[in-house]
Amino acid sequence: MSSSLLPQDKNSRRLLLAFLVTVVFMVAEVIGGLISGSLALLADAGHMLTDAAALLVALLAVRFAKRKPNSRHTFGYLRLTTMAAFVNAAALLVIVVLIVWEAIARFFNPQPVMGTTMLVIAIAGLFANILAFWLLHQGQEKANINVRAAALHVLGDLLGSIGAVAAALIIMYTGWTPVDPILSVLVSCLVLNNAWRLLRESFHELLEGTPEEIDIDKLRRDLSMSIPEVRNVHHVHVWQIGEQRLMTLHVQVVPPHDHDALLDRIQHHLLEKCRIGHATIQMEYGRCETPDCGINEIPAPSAGHDHHGHNLAHHHH
Repeated sequence: MSSSLLPQDKNSRRLLLAFLVTVVFMVAEVIGGLISGSLALLADAGHMLTDAAALLVALLAVRFAKRKPNSRHTFGYLRLTTMAAFVNAAALLVIVVLIVWEAIARFFNPQPVMGTTMLVIAIAGLFANILAFWLLHQGQEKANINVRAAALHVLGDLLGSIGAVAAALIIMYTGWTPVDPILSVLVSCLVLNNAWRLLRESFHELLEGTPEEIDIDKLRRDLSMSIPEVRNVHHVHVWQIGEQRLMTLHVQVVPPHDHDALLDRIQHHLLEKCRIGHATIQMEYGRCETPDCGINEIPAPSAGHDHHGHNLAHHHH
């Protein structure tokens, strides 16, 4: 069991370090933005604020995910990670709208900007973001939607800092201040795409949606074709909580000689082909009469067996 917690602890430590780095430089960028009058810096600080929130929520979610399930929360607190990702993405969308609104106002009414101050702060922010991004890309982020959410925030921020450095250089050498709001809008658009994708993904998971790469019809056909005793698969539900995939299904089978062995083969197939480690399977020996039995229906064996339902859940891991 301890081995499965190690990645969580690593996530936790990396998130905490990234959080501290982000907060320190966010404060620096807000001060620098106000002194120099740069919207690009304030836009970047706005991203850093959501970064900090993203990292804090992700950190809390990783901590909560380690809590053991209990009789009130039988899945533990894994759903918190998805909710955290959803809140992060929504917050990012709001910040983007505010920055674009301010940028439009500034474009028509340019404000003076201190290029040198802006450049120094922007370069410092750039290094802070590179450090935070590096911390979050140490291996586990692909699986964990939260660390990925936090990494997306920091990536947006990294682009923001590059934009701020470019804007500062242009202002120093040409004095053309409208470049500041223009770049702040460009940065916002880059971040918008990531935020929207994350919002969609986390919302899908909150609605108990089927994981993206699982095709239910294909899964039903594959199961009937791979295991000869399986005649029909119906009432299939697949969903995901945190990184754990869950499934319930009814299978109509030829009455097996060894009930448990057949159940085990079905479990093994689901684990190997779809990474579903927790499936509740109801085996039926009668003919399936419900509307969703139509697909891959094969005539039931002629031996007249009564319809029994066995509710047997086997848990792997």
